[in-house]
This record gives sequence, C-alpha cells and structure tokens, in this order.
Amino acid sequence: MSVPDPATEVQVIDPLAPVSADRSADRLVEVVRRSAPPDEGCGQVTRTRHFCLHRRDHRVEITHWLRPEQLDNDLAGILAEELFAPGWLSGAETFEQVFTEVVRSMADDPLLAWMAFYDNTLNRIRKCWARTAVESSPSSIGGFAPVYRRALRLVTPGRVLDLGSCFGFLPILLAERGRNTVIASDLAPGSMRLLEAVAGARGQRLRTLVCDATRVPLPDRSVDTVTAVHLLEHMDAEQGDAVLAEALRLARRRIVVAVPFEDEPTAAYGHVRTFTRADLDELGRATQCRYEVSEHHGGWLVVHPR
Repeated sequence: MSVPDPATEVQVIDPLAPVSADRSADRLVEVVRRSAPPDEGCGQVTRTRHFCLHRRDHRVEITHWLRPEQLDNDLAGILAEELFAPGWLSGAETFEQVFTEVVRSMADDPLLAWMAFYDNTLNRIRKCWARTAVESSPSSIGGFAPVYRRALRLVTPGRVLDLGSCFGFLPILLAERGRNTVIASDLAPGSMRLLEAVAGARGQRLRTLVCDATRVPLPDRSVDTVTAVHLLEHMDAEQGDAVLAEALRLARRRIVVAVPFEDEPTAAYGHVRTFTRADLDELGRATQCRYEVSEHHGGWLVVHPR
C-alpha cells in the first residue's frame, strides 16, 4: 500500500514560521514529533527506523522520534533512504516540506531548531575533515565534507558569490575563515531569510541575494570568484549554460563548478541530469577561457576568466 504523491498540493513554506502557523486543514502531509516510537499497528502504512506513516482521512501523518543531537543535514539521506527511495513519498517539493517540518518540530522556537541543525552539521563537517577516511555516501555530511573542503581551497581571497546556496553551509564556512567578503544567493526567499538569520545569530557577516542564478542583480566583474557547487545537476542543459555565462560575466578571477557523478539523477534532491568528466570538459571549452577539469568526490570545473 503506497501513499499517493501529494507534491501538487505542497505550498511554499517559511522555515522560520512556528509549526502551528503553517498547518491547514487541506494539507496532505503533516509531521509530528514524539519522544519515543509509537506502538506497532494503529493504522500504520509503514514504519522505518526513524519514521512512521499513518493515514488520517485524506492526510498523511509522518511521526518521527529523532533527538536534537541527531538533527543535521544527514536528515536528507535518512528521508531519501527510508521514505522516498521506497516510494512511500515522492516529489522534490514534498521532500522539502517534510525536511523543513522535521527540523521545525524539534523546538518551539524555529530559529533555535535551525541553529541546532546548523551547529550540528558544521561540527560534523569539521569532524569529517579531521578523519583520515571520509564517508563516501553522497546523501551524507561525510559525502559533502570533502566537497566543501576542496571548494574552500579553490576560492581565492576577495569577494565571492555563491550561486544556489540552499542552506548556505559553504558561504558560512567561507565567512568563518575571514579571507572573503561573501554573497550567498538562491531562488528561494525562505532559504535566504533562514541563512541571514542563522548567520546573524552566529555573529557572521555575509550578504544574501534572492535571485535566479541565470540573472544575478550585480554589475559585470563585480566579484573575484563565483562558485556553483552542486547546482547544475538541478538544471537542464540550457539553464546550466546560462548559469555559466552569468558566472563569466560576474567573475574577475575564477569560477568554481562542482557536480556529482551519478548513473541516474536523484529525483528526491531535485536532480534532473547527470554529468561525466567529458561533459565538464565540453562546458570548459565553450567558455573559450583557460580551464581545468578534475575529479574529487564528483567532478570539478575551474575556469579562469580573461
């Protein structure tokens, strides 16, 4: 018995809104936190290690019993493995809604819940850096930790614009090291509002922009480095080409592009296409600038504008 895909009904949600303020009678998915797993049975559609799904009339209720210390970006992999890969839920919008509601359910004050999420994630990224061996799962913090480390090494001192920042872990890590003036950008207003609030609470200075990565409201050659880390796999080829053209317009010194290497696009994360090393080489040649392509937990294209 599978749960129908409710993605068409998902509404844009504010990650900083109280959970009670974002619930309505016509919503098809609702997240509830308990201190302990519920009893077996009781109308469950399915039960996993971290979640239990129930039908409540026309609504799907997702119960979880995650603890605050478990709240970090590995939640993405847990949701994908336990609820989305088996087909109990589907759709990138549904994934985003469930992810957000699980985080917000951890505290009465949503900013406190998100602060725990960011603190736990950033601390675990640093722990991965301290290990000699790093996990390789692309859905885990361990999978992204070496990507962030390499991006930090490739970004030159000066002003940096990060395209498609999402939660903004890379902009925060760039701001922490004190070598860069950081601008984070994303199409989602809620993500940028959240990043701005969290960075402010952490005492970090960075600027946020709500914009399409193909049309950034900044002057030509206004930043030293443009980063697009795990962004192009969310776009079709035409959009991806437009992002790279915009990066060429904006960057004075360097463009850093990173993509995962996948056999099939991971739909739960909103991926719509895959890349090979040859694809990155073709993108580099199209810039008519000096470039390098390499592999390190995925593929990398570094372009040096004229």
